[in-house]
Amino acid sequence: MIIELSTTINAPIERCFDLARSIDLHLESTKQTGEQAIAGRTSGLIGLDETVTWQAKHFGIRQKLTVKITRFEYPNYFTDEMVEGAFKSFRHDHLFFNINGQTTMKDVFDFESPVWWLGKLANFLFLTRYMCKLLVIRNQVIKQVAEAS
Repeated sequence: MIIELSTTINAPIERCFDLARSIDLHLESTKQTGEQAIAGRTSGLIGLDETVTWQAKHFGIRQKLTVKITRFEYPNYFTDEMVEGAFKSFRHDHLFFNINGQTTMKDVFDFESPVWWLGKLANFLFLTRYMCKLLVIRNQVIKQVAEAS
């Protein structure tokens, strides 16, 4: 499944890029899941070849997810990919464009659920909507902080 979102932010591209890779701001945007950074980079700005292990409660189950930054070009894009976790795979591209003094932040979140047919059913019934909601909330927090600075 692929989720694509675009968010327009009235702030410089560099500020938006750094906020999007901020471990601390990510934790703020995921308070509803009790997310914690428990290994790898656990605060500050994550960069190329660094990992972070997140622990959170989703669907009533405590889960861990380790991601690694595999592509990075400041301030235009970075990619995080799952190293270990509940998904069969996922890749999240974060793209940034300066358009007429504003920043357009684009997310391309490509994930594959485990257990082929059961995973496809879960995607259809609730998982895609759930992941999209998490990304929208995260982007709104980034937008609010970037525009307030």
